Amino acid sequence: MAKSSFADPYSERLHTARDLWRRFRRRHSAVIGLALLLLLFAASIFAPVFMPHDPEKLKLSQALIAPGAQFLLGTDHLGRDMLTRLLYGARLSLTIGFLAVAFGLAVGLPLGAISGYYGKWVDLVIQRFADILLAFPSFLLALSLVAMLGVGLQNIIISVGISAVPSFIRLVRGSVLTIREQTYVESARSVGVRDGRIIWLHVLPNAMAPVIVQATLNLGSAILIAAGLGLLGLGVQPPTPACGSMLGEGRNYIFSHPYMATFPGLAIFIAVLGFNLLGDGLRDALDPRLRHV
Repeated sequence: MAKSSFADPYSERLHTARDLWRRFRRRHSAVIGLALLLLLFAASIFAPVFMPHDPEKLKLSQALIAPGAQFLLGTDHLGRDMLTRLLYGARLSLTIGFLAVAFGLAVGLPLGAISGYYGKWVDLVIQRFADILLAFPSFLLALSLVAMLGVGLQNIIISVGISAVPSFIRLVRGSVLTIREQTYVESARSVGVRDGRIIWLHVLPNAMAPVIVQATLNLGSAILIAAGLGLLGLGVQPPTPACGSMLGEGRNYIFSHPYMATFPGLAIFIAVLGFNLLGDGLRDALDPRLRHV
């Protein structure tokens, strides 16, 4: 029996995934970024399993103990183990980052697609909305929104997420402007497929490569903005551990006990660096110009 001329979709997807991984791992800095993030994720997720200390329990008799064998990263001014609080704080910071970027995607992705696909007055209204958001620096916009909405985890996620919306609107719009002129989109229109279905099934899937890269880079920015809010006392409130609020507490002891500010700052640095390196690697792996390299 002759072999079928139709390719197996699963095999094609597997081959594409292997090809992407091959190009990704060629960039050593991207692999380092991925390793840093995996290590940070694993440490924060399994913190309750191997950390014996309560991150919120006060023990003033152990306050401000320098890093050593008993407490690897020392204790804070209230006697709480810094390593334990840092791992729990990293978990919360990562959660805020992912949820904020997801919120930005949920708003920016459809707005950008509609703006680029329909054009005319729809494009004008949406782009002016994006211009208004872009007129504010991301941190200042998030700071203003938190001041209006109030302090709280949900409000922090919304505020940081809104600051990410305009970048997604602009990026998706630019991709859709090119994709909407492609032959397969014209063919779908000619057979009467509705615009919503065309956008969802044909336009957005082909615009996702740059969006994935942007989302990865925005994760680092979201964590940095959330940490800045925490540093100013507008982030997650004590005693809940968060890297930004820990950094804010440590600044009062930066000359006498510098480790209190150093270790939270390093955790934020590692997370942001990891996402930036990962985003750069994904950008190169998903670049169609490098597909046959």
